[in-house]
Amino acid sequence: MPKSKSRLAIVPLGGVGEIGKNMTLYWYGNDMIVVDAGLKFPEEEMLGVDIVIPDITFLVENKEKVRGIFVTHGHEDHIGGLPYILKTLNVPVYGTRLTLGLIENKLKEHNLLDTVKMHIIGDNQQIQAGVFSVEYFYVNHSIPDTVGFAIHTPEGLVVHTGDFKFDQTPVDGRQADLQKLAGYGSQGVLALVADSTNAERPGFTPSEKSVGKTIDHLVAQAPGRIILSTFASNIHRVQQVITAAERYGRKVAIVGRSMVNNIQTSIQLGYLNVLPSTLIDVDEIGRMDPDKVLILSTGSQGEPMSALTRMARSAHRKVEIMPGDTVILASHPIPGNEKFISRTIDQLFKAGANVIYQGVHVSGHGSQEELKLMINLTRPKYFLPVHGEFRMQRTHANLAIDLGVDPDNIFITELGDVVEFEGDRARFGGKVPAGTVMIDGLGVGDVGNIVLRDRKLLSQDGILVVVVTLSKTSGTILSGPDIISRGFVYVRESEALLDEATKLVESTLVRMVSDNISEWSSLKTAVRDTLGRYLYEQTRRRPMILPIIMEA
Repeated sequence: MPKSKSRLAIVPLGGVGEIGKNMTLYWYGNDMIVVDAGLKFPEEEMLGVDIVIPDITFLVENKEKVRGIFVTHGHEDHIGGLPYILKTLNVPVYGTRLTLGLIENKLKEHNLLDTVKMHIIGDNQQIQAGVFSVEYFYVNHSIPDTVGFAIHTPEGLVVHTGDFKFDQTPVDGRQADLQKLAGYGSQGVLALVADSTNAERPGFTPSEKSVGKTIDHLVAQAPGRIILSTFASNIHRVQQVITAAERYGRKVAIVGRSMVNNIQTSIQLGYLNVLPSTLIDVDEIGRMDPDKVLILSTGSQGEPMSALTRMARSAHRKVEIMPGDTVILASHPIPGNEKFISRTIDQLFKAGANVIYQGVHVSGHGSQEELKLMINLTRPKYFLPVHGEFRMQRTHANLAIDLGVDPDNIFITELGDVVEFEGDRARFGGKVPAGTVMIDGLGVGDVGNIVLRDRKLLSQDGILVVVVTLSKTSGTILSGPDIISRGFVYVRESEALLDEATKLVESTLVRMVSDNISEWSSLKTAVRDTLGRYLYEQTRRRPMILPIIMEA
């Protein structure tokens, strides 16, 4: 861990060994800046958890040193953690206009808009944040206003790419800043911190415009109503859908809160071009000819509460799937969501829709040839592959080695690893606290491994609650034991089993009391152990057993 003021440290607090919750700390002496503050969606074993954000314990411990959070773009895996993080770490937020517009929507929901300072970074503007001087370079992605950062430090220049690809025909006509990147390479880049998401994919990632051609063809051919679902933040794709709808005389209704918010913000800031007559309220759909309507919806990942999933289950208040509808899923499944998506597609087919769910997507991340181009343009001395699982980071590192980067100068990091730079040399310098914070409802961080373990047990074999009242003076049983079963066995069909279990609990307590054992913890442990053994012998199940002992 760096101690002297003459060392630069780069510390990934999220986004390495995983997809999502991207966050990187840059630290020099008494100054720290953070790039991105994202979230990721829970893994299958995180039962009941809504979202996962980075652990910022180390930042909170050093909050007087943190000069700001710099945000590369407006996707959830880069901005989704901000409302939770800013409640305990209120520092300035820097980003481009659309990115800050989308962050504003989130801060409004959390009543933070009046307390957080946000600063728009202009083109060619350098922001001084302690010893760091930060400027952005433009890159292509699936949302406008995506940038990477050139971070000037006392040890040298660090290039942080954020999510990127090199699109030769971008939807908004704005190409990546290749000249700036080449300029950094000529100037000399100490370290490149680069997106590894598509490191395993050979070749180039196709242009977003290629999806526009597919969408245009589908909108032209579809006979009835069209319901198109994509990521709410993929503004480039939304633009192409709206353009196709206008070309073929269809009105567009927007369904899904995040889609409505993102489109409104993008129109207000000038990032979406929409004719005033194109957008209609969802209530107007029923009064129009089906072939004059296109519904733009959230839910391309089969999320249980999303608009499209509710339509598929006939549970949406305003839109019902009808035979003859064409449903287009214009996205690629996020790993882990395949089951949800398959279920939604099946339900859509059952409702009579024609579902198109393949071939209407391209990635927003660069493939191997683009990753090579980034390395060749910047020509870094040191290389840190981030934004990906370990195998992606390893593959990205191998690409860098092929391009001549010294293998000893490549650092494949885990969460909390400190990479130190001093006097043109770099090394691992220990670890800082890092990991995950789980958010469940209004609770931030109050769900941990023990709670998840209990939830897993409950989900597998259910729970038995044993209630008994003992005499305060004699220790004899005054009432009970009563056994309440939830998720273990159906009581009416298992009366004999539960009767025997009740007798077993009673005999155990009588024996304990006769042996002058009256501590509640000992009584509960004995009940739990005896009952657990008996139930496992009879059922081969291990329910959670919760003894409740009262005195009267």
